[in-house]
This record gives sequence, C-alpha cells and structure tokens, in this order.
Amino acid sequence: MITFDAIVIGVGQTGPFLARRLAAAGMSVAVVERGLIDVDTRKTGKRLLLGKRVMPRREAAREIEMGDREIRDALERHWAASDANDFAVEHEIYREDAVLHYPQSGERIRGRHNIQESRTVQPSEKRFAAQRIVGNGDLWVTEFVLSYDGVPSYAVSIMEFSDGKVARETQYFGDPFKPGPSRAHLVEPND
Repeated sequence: MITFDAIVIGVGQTGPFLARRLAAAGMSVAVVERGLIDVDTRKTGKRLLLGKRVMPRREAAREIEMGDREIRDALERHWAASDANDFAVEHEIYREDAVLHYPQSGERIRGRHNIQESRTVQPSEKRFAAQRIVGNGDLWVTEFVLSYDGVPSYAVSIMEFSDGKVARETQYFGDPFKPGPSRAHLVEPND
C-alpha cells in the first residue's frame, strides 16, 4: 500500500499552488483531478498514475506554470483587443455560457454573445489600460483604467476560468477622488 503525506483533490484555484508548496517542503503528494491521479512519492521512489498520463513532478509544475502563462497571454490579448475595440478577439477569452457581473449596477449578463453585444452597443469612446494582472490556476485579477470619452474610472476585473476560458467575471469600478486633507502629510501623488 502506498501512503501520502498529502492528497490534493481538484486543482481549482489553489490546488496547484498548494501541491507545489507541499512538494517543495519534501512531502509526498498525490494530486487528483478529473480522473487523473498523479502520484509523486519520495518514500517509494516510484511514480504511479491512474488516468491520462505520467509526468515527473518538475514537469507537472512546468505544465501548471505553462497553463498560467497561457492564461496571462490570453488576458493580455483580451485587454489589448478591448483597448483597440476589436470585439471578436476581446471575447475569444469567454466560454459560451460565461456570466458577467456588475455588482454596482446590479446587472448580470449571461452568455458570450450577450456580453459582446453589451459592449458593442456602448456609445462612448472607451480606452483600456491594464495596470496589473495577477493570478494563477483558475482565478485571475486585473487592475485597469477604463476611460469613457476621456474620463478615467479605476476598475478591477475578477475572472474565474474553467477549461481555459472565462466562466465568470465580476467587474468593480471606482471614480477618482481628491485625497482627504487629514492625510495630506502622509501621501505622495501617483505617477
């Protein structure tokens, strides 16, 4: 019987990160995901896989990182296409059944087609400038400045991926404001 120090069930949002951390700490780890069981056990020195393929631990970590790079590249294409008003490329990132939430206005838009149409009918001239993209696995956050007719709004997009496409996105918007006088001696202007 093979035993493990840890079993990670489902790679989801934090599974790859957790599995890498546990393995880096020298633990014997099994990762179970949709019929694929990848076992790395330092105790027996053997590899066991029930499912699709066998892959050494380092190669598995590279594959996870590659998946993250591919998602980051897709996000960079998405935001560049958004800025260029290239609606076809902008919406390639979404699943057909994606859901977009705007909590501040109480809106929910279902389906890639409807998400795209909602943006094509927007009459304002808009520009996007991604400031920061962070994430891994299935959860990614982008901070960006969205300008409508030259007026900036600071925004955060939270994207949840499934099978390499956005299944759910939530966007929050904040208008700029002047700093409070009570903290003027503590702050410096943003560049």
